[in-house]
Amino acid sequence: MTTAGGFVLRFGLFGTGHWAAETHAAAIDAHPRATLAGVWGRNPERAGALAARHGVPVFPDVDALIDACDAIAVALPPDVQADIAFRAATAGRHLLLDKPLALSLADADRVVAAAQQSGVASVVFFTQRFHPNITGFLAATAAAGGWQHARGTQFASIFQPGNPYGGSRWRHEKGALWDIGPHALSLVLPVLGRVTRVAAMDGPSGLVHLLLTHDGGATSTLSLTLDAPPAAVTRDFVFFGENGVEVVPPGDGSALTAYGTAIDQLLEEIDSGTRDHRCDVRFGREVAAVLTAAEVARAQHRTVDV
Repeated sequence: MTTAGGFVLRFGLFGTGHWAAETHAAAIDAHPRATLAGVWGRNPERAGALAARHGVPVFPDVDALIDACDAIAVALPPDVQADIAFRAATAGRHLLLDKPLALSLADADRVVAAAQQSGVASVVFFTQRFHPNITGFLAATAAAGGWQHARGTQFASIFQPGNPYGGSRWRHEKGALWDIGPHALSLVLPVLGRVTRVAAMDGPSGLVHLLLTHDGGATSTLSLTLDAPPAAVTRDFVFFGENGVEVVPPGDGSALTAYGTAIDQLLEEIDSGTRDHRCDVRFGREVAAVLTAAEVARAQHRTVDV
């Protein structure tokens, strides 16, 4: 099917939770060049309900939905996502994935290799990187140069009653390092460059503190938790350098509008034939490498090279 703007991308949606329903499915349904081809989920009842809500079929089999779509959208635990992404890329389907790309570097490498071999387009949805004002800020800050250090603090409180993410098993097991660590890194890496060394230390309430060395010698510190006291919830990212101090602004849109932008950019990659998106699976793999090193640094109480 085509529209005045071009062909319509048929998405297979993998996942049935709050994020899948209220962000992924809603944004795909609202996009003029995207449509839902069907839904697959680990809970057949919820998959059926979400599929019925959008008037599309529910698929009991992963590969059957991959066969029925042009691209996949995934809102599942990262280890489950990595396997589905590998199968979809191998089948020539484009990838709109969530962060983190995977929970192991080996799984991330498998996805990257499959995407590169098949030539599919890929975008990993680091939410803040799809707000136009943040994209502009990071580009201008990186171009200014001269940055010596960044400090990031992101305290969430998802385990309170009624929070839609509080029951997530993988978030309980992997904590802030793997859940909001990717968001933090997605803001720091474009300005300071690739991480070369990592040190880490735990604190109370699920806190993890990272000290990072970047290419060229700049450093950054990140403090992250999913279990902060509700009154202490905050997000604060600051760069320090020769030109003074720059504070990363809050995003100027919702997660829903940001996901619509991610769909736009995936379509641009497909339309143009380019495969150089700033948040593609290669960037997802770079983030996973830092998180993997940080996990080792925490466990072994030492500095780890990335």
